[in-house]
Amino acid sequence: MLPERLQIGDEIRVIAPSRSMALLKSKQVDVALSRLHDLGFHVTFGKHVDVHDEFFSTSIEQRIEDLHQAFLDDRVKAVLTAIGGYNANQLLNFIDYDLIKDHPKILCGYSDITALQLALYKQTGLITYSGPFFSTFGMKKEIDYTIQSFLQAVTNDAMYEIEPSDYWSDDKWYEDQENRTFYPQQHYEVINEGTATGTLIGGNLSTLNLLQGTAFFPSLNNAILFIEDDEENHPFLFDRHLQALLHLPDAVHIQALLIGRFQKGSHMTMEALQKIIHDKRELKDIPIIANVNFGHTDPIATIPIGAKASVKAFHQQTEIIISQS
Repeated sequence: MLPERLQIGDEIRVIAPSRSMALLKSKQVDVALSRLHDLGFHVTFGKHVDVHDEFFSTSIEQRIEDLHQAFLDDRVKAVLTAIGGYNANQLLNFIDYDLIKDHPKILCGYSDITALQLALYKQTGLITYSGPFFSTFGMKKEIDYTIQSFLQAVTNDAMYEIEPSDYWSDDKWYEDQENRTFYPQQHYEVINEGTATGTLIGGNLSTLNLLQGTAFFPSLNNAILFIEDDEENHPFLFDRHLQALLHLPDAVHIQALLIGRFQKGSHMTMEALQKIIHDKRELKDIPIIANVNFGHTDPIATIPIGAKASVKAFHQQTEIIISQS
């Protein structure tokens, strides 16, 4: 179920289904608002986005109210999540999935928001978007790649490619917008060669695994699986989290694997990642591409969960084409 495309003048609602928007600096919010307005969109906020408790989140009831109201309001054409966190999965038993299905619209975010996105896709068939937060639009430098990919994903239904960005960064840019370090990037890293087509399923690996055994985990049959994790997950944790996923019965039908770039704090090296992947016999016959532009480094591509994709990987030459039509 493809949501209606976003157009100039449309309203975007910001909600906080995980951690509160109160964590954001006011200047970051101002930059994000200005940037989205410059792109031609009207931004409104959920009633409870700035409310927070001792965990810098808020009650299930308040978060559910903001989510439902965003989808019920016919003026709202897209929903941006403010930021990530740790507890979006608290909401899954309390969502009115029929309401979502009757009022489909764009929902975008990543990290902890993976739980919400996969649940909505599994329960309603709605394509959701692994991509920037509202807070991401508050980045001052080197955000063009992120914006362009977002617009490609949500404003038209033409095919588009997840190409390598020219540069990438792992800075805590929200703490210091001016003094940043960017690294050149020429290509993604091919771990296994091959070609494949399938349905894009994935997001944050740790969050994705929280849904195993529940009614909210989508099938991996014919999946182009894309996964990423943050700096809290070092190679040992990534190894066992990936293995847990591969134990699922339909994991044998995964067609390709895309791995988002790791943060430096994870201490993952390409040598370690190759060792982890090559030790998993379940993955030996499918194309695998690493250091793809999604996850907790910048810039990031927007990837529609539930859309079709084709993957080619040969001699460090890669092609990731997404089709939503």
